Amino acid sequence: MTHTNKVIVITGAAGNLGSAVAKKFDHPSNRIALIDLNEERLEEVKNTLQCEAASFPVNLMDITAVSQTVKDIIEKFENIDVLANVAGGFTMGPFLHDTPEKDWNFMFDLNARSVFNMCHAIIPHMRNQGSGRVINIAARAAKEGKAKMGPYCASKAAVITLTETLSAENRMNNINVNCILPGTIDTPQNRQDMPDANFDHWVPPEAIAEVIAFLASDAAVAVSGAAIPVYGKS
Repeated sequence: MTHTNKVIVITGAAGNLGSAVAKKFDHPSNRIALIDLNEERLEEVKNTLQCEAASFPVNLMDITAVSQTVKDIIEKFENIDVLANVAGGFTMGPFLHDTPEKDWNFMFDLNARSVFNMCHAIIPHMRNQGSGRVINIAARAAKEGKAKMGPYCASKAAVITLTETLSAENRMNNINVNCILPGTIDTPQNRQDMPDANFDHWVPPEAIAEVIAFLASDAAVAVSGAAIPVYGKS
């Protein structure tokens, strides 16, 4: 697979999955823009990389700040070839009829608005350059509603629909847009929250990073609008 000589933008780069994605793309010919709110952790991730990388602390909910950040990335790296929308999160809640509006909005902001804001800023640039790859992170839970997980399931289902829409709108411009549906990711936080689970059945962040790298590569030139399950053994 060829995913070298690329400029890669990674949101949620301070997290477990985002940092694994950064490591996967850490090739001397690549340049990586790391995006997250956690500036200190961003610098830590950047310092682990051998390739040219820069950190861009930004609130992904602020569409104006996101637009300026994308301009700053293009000014520094000249173009953007790959956007990996890794930022997102999960919270268990009460029953849907007991869910506060702020909890609903939080899940949709974190999981869906972050994708919209980044694509809103980057897709026009990719259309101008005539190429690009966008990889979004949905979730297995997007395929079926679960009790006390309504906002999360619905927000991740929105990511699938956004992916399909973006693909339909941009594939003729050589912009491929796909998403990944991870099962439970093997992170320290998940191990702490579910200590009795069989961790061997979970998906390592590195395995998801491999799929992202494939979708960013020349080998995936004919893949667009897909929602790819990455469930591990679960």
